[in-house]
Amino acid sequence: MTWIFKTKPVIKSASAVGGPFEAKGPLSASFDQFFDRLYGGEASFEKAQRRLMEDASIHALKKARLQNEEVDVFLAGDLINQMTPTNFAARTLSIPFIGLFNACATSMAGFMTGAALIDGGYAQHVLTAAASHNAAVEKQFRYPTEYGGQKPPVSQWTATACGAAVLSGSGDGPYIHSATPGRVMDYGLKDPFNMGAAMAPAAADTIIRHVQEPEQFDCIITGDLGRTGKQIAVKLLKDSGMDLSDATILDCGELLYGSEPQVFSGGSGAGCSAAVTCGHIYQKMKSGEWTRVLIAATGALLSPLSVLQKDSIPCIAHAVELRIDK
Repeated sequence: MTWIFKTKPVIKSASAVGGPFEAKGPLSASFDQFFDRLYGGEASFEKAQRRLMEDASIHALKKARLQNEEVDVFLAGDLINQMTPTNFAARTLSIPFIGLFNACATSMAGFMTGAALIDGGYAQHVLTAAASHNAAVEKQFRYPTEYGGQKPPVSQWTATACGAAVLSGSGDGPYIHSATPGRVMDYGLKDPFNMGAAMAPAAADTIIRHVQEPEQFDCIITGDLGRTGKQIAVKLLKDSGMDLSDATILDCGELLYGSEPQVFSGGSGAGCSAAVTCGHIYQKMKSGEWTRVLIAATGALLSPLSVLQKDSIPCIAHAVELRIDK
């Protein structure tokens, strides 16, 4: 169930781009760029999300000192209809492209797929990215922000962010040691405002299948359960015999915004775990502060159509283990 990568695919470079709200958060120093306004100089929120991915990808390529034509494949996705912003970003980048959709777990789907391609000898350099935009995603999955609808305390705030990374077959820095693909799990929850609770069982299942000795990790990071979902996941893990301390298990949705009340239970969106991984986590590992980290990105695989048809919310979590040799 867990893939071990013998060639140790390296994260050659990583970049995070965010919106104006993210610029005020506790992780702002780990971002490369922020938009001054949600529109990001574009005519629509969806086009601004495309810009997030383009800009983050360009930053990552520049840091890796690679030209677009030197990259073998671009693995990326987002939450908007048919991943349209990503498709248009791929048009701009003009790199061979494979679109990925695992909702908010898309970031780690890209990391594990890219590592597998490198480990199998099919690619030398892979660019991977995932993005979301608060106004665009809220408009599609819930209500436009202009509507002013009141959210419950368990709801989460969709990040306006993108994380992009260049994975390579050689180089220095953190490398992808292993990955555990998630299983789609559905516990019958139907509330699109309470995705943390819906995703928690998938996160716990994947972590249990990947981790044998939790004390060997600097931290295990979910993304994005928020406070509500993380509490449930911790309880499920404890019931299974894995009792994790608050210092061991973290969540990207909590890390990105801290205790900011406007985000309710925490952050979410495909760009949340991607930006936290490609900014904060990557920098912690580059500095040597963390040497072994598991990122279990979670995704709620619902759609506006499935919500209207009163379907429950199937969820998934992909786990990627990052290491850096001392």
